[in-house]
Amino acid sequence: MSIIETALDKARRTSTVPTITPADVAIELQLPPGVPEAGSHAQRRIAIDLNLLRAQGELPEAGLERRFADYYREIKRPLVQAMVAGDARAESRLVLVTSALPGEGKTFTALNLAFSVARERDVSVLLVDADVPKGHLSRTFGLQGEPGLLDALADETVDVDSLVIGTDMRGFEILPAGRPVEGAAELIGSARMAQIAARLARHPRRLVLFDSAPLLASSEARALKQIPGKTLIVTRAGRTARQALLDAIALIDKTKLHGLVLNDAYASHGDDYYTHYGYSGYGAPER
Repeated sequence: MSIIETALDKARRTSTVPTITPADVAIELQLPPGVPEAGSHAQRRIAIDLNLLRAQGELPEAGLERRFADYYREIKRPLVQAMVAGDARAESRLVLVTSALPGEGKTFTALNLAFSVARERDVSVLLVDADVPKGHLSRTFGLQGEPGLLDALADETVDVDSLVIGTDMRGFEILPAGRPVEGAAELIGSARMAQIAARLARHPRRLVLFDSAPLLASSEARALKQIPGKTLIVTRAGRTARQALLDAIALIDKTKLHGLVLNDAYASHGDDYYTHYGYSGYGAPER
């Protein structure tokens, strides 16, 4: 039994993870015209350099964009469909992207999933750098040291919307991690964090993705896990220990476990083997 099958079998015995319906239309990472404008309330806008992101290893290699776009479209579809269908629950628009341990690819997944959602014509996406110990997303976009999530948590007079940064990519916004403060885990576990999350989710057509620290390696991640309504756990094939994945799943409310993203799995098409991201949800086949 594979690591994904073992984890999902254990999750099934305690609750139900929603079935994921695969999608089959490829997309590009470039945004088409007509996507709703993001960042209308942001005080600052930045340009997104896809070539630089690719050189940094944050996007698929050249020539693999369409294939990866297919995978992320499969992951995003149930998230977007719920919003378009009129799901009024604010918590359903809050999605945590995390992993059991470092090095699983959860930031790559969060960023590429956000870009995929931004392509939608009916919704936008806010990507929150909630991995406050590392702030990897903030560094990726040159926003390290900029005020962000931690600043809004530490000062209740700060309107978190004023810290959201717009981009030249329609439908895509970023909230940096913010400047380091003492007691970050306690701030993230506070009532103020719940207020901020509710504020960010008040837009009925905005999906909020939290790039979280790994669950088993960060007290901040364990404090944050109760806020979002849905959780995606990223795991790396051949690297993630089975027990580590099971321990991470045990920390998540099973009603919030949206699915597992399998990174670095190999699928065969004849004699062609390649690395890809797959999606496994309850009732969905492992890719």
